[in-house]
Amino acid sequence: MYPKYLIDLHCDTLTDSKYTSTGNPDTLDDPKRVLSLQAMPSDVGWAQFYAIFIPDEVRGADAEEYFENNRKNFVRQMGLFADRVAPCRTAADMEAAWSAGKTAAFLTIENGSALNGRLERVKLLADQGVRCMTIVWNGENELGSGHSTTHGLSAFGREVIPEMERLGMLVDVSHLNDAGFEDLFALAKKPFVATHSNARSVCSHKRNLTDDMIREMVKRNCLIGLNYYVKFIADDGVVPGPELLMKHIEHFFALGAEKNLALGSDFDGATLPEWLNTPAKAAALYGTFLDFGLSEEQAEGIMYKNAQRFFRENL
Repeated sequence: MYPKYLIDLHCDTLTDSKYTSTGNPDTLDDPKRVLSLQAMPSDVGWAQFYAIFIPDEVRGADAEEYFENNRKNFVRQMGLFADRVAPCRTAADMEAAWSAGKTAAFLTIENGSALNGRLERVKLLADQGVRCMTIVWNGENELGSGHSTTHGLSAFGREVIPEMERLGMLVDVSHLNDAGFEDLFALAKKPFVATHSNARSVCSHKRNLTDDMIREMVKRNCLIGLNYYVKFIADDGVVPGPELLMKHIEHFFALGAEKNLALGSDFDGATLPEWLNTPAKAAALYGTFLDFGLSEEQAEGIMYKNAQRFFRENL
């Protein structure tokens, strides 16, 4: 059973990098990728955050060029596949794309190294249509540290957060380490997102959110996208069925996050469970949620309604 709509807060499908390349520049409809346009169920209105993923080793002017090359490819493909996909900046744009029978495509960034340490680039990227930016990836950049390091936000990172808020670009805390979270909680004035993160009490990986983080994000009306990566669902990476993912959902709900939970697949950027490794299987999560006892309201909330409401209020 499919929902009417589906919103996914993170994939690595757009980027052509050493981690994701198949040799096909038409990344959005590449049959070798998981999240190709042709693989999306035709009867589901789909909205996707397409991240430009920048590896930690790409820094400085190279990071600017890397971002720009992938941004131009996004724009090119928006024209090439215009009959099936539409670039979006707002909830209204998304809903218009759905009404036209098209996938709603939001441009985002994974790794604030795209700024090259220059605060003025936040406005440039916002003007170019970037709607969300993951502050860090696994290691350190000019803004702060990812989960594999221990430093918090840098002085530059403390400047970037309010500038992103001023310009209406969503701050994404997925990959941010615990010290960085503490710094961000002291700094942030607006709701932010964890586009692809699970619950650390269920799976102990440092990329997942602690109970205190989740509670604080609930208080601030933030948005959290469930990650399908096997090692963020289970400590041993063995996820033969939906039971463990449901444990994450139950834990989020127990902490008050019923209205804050969304989807953040990590398509084309992670190893996924066999039962969740296609867009059709992801859409079928709606039926799975109902089978496990969620109400229609709860299931629709995770599939799209919580994110749609968040977009209406914050994009």
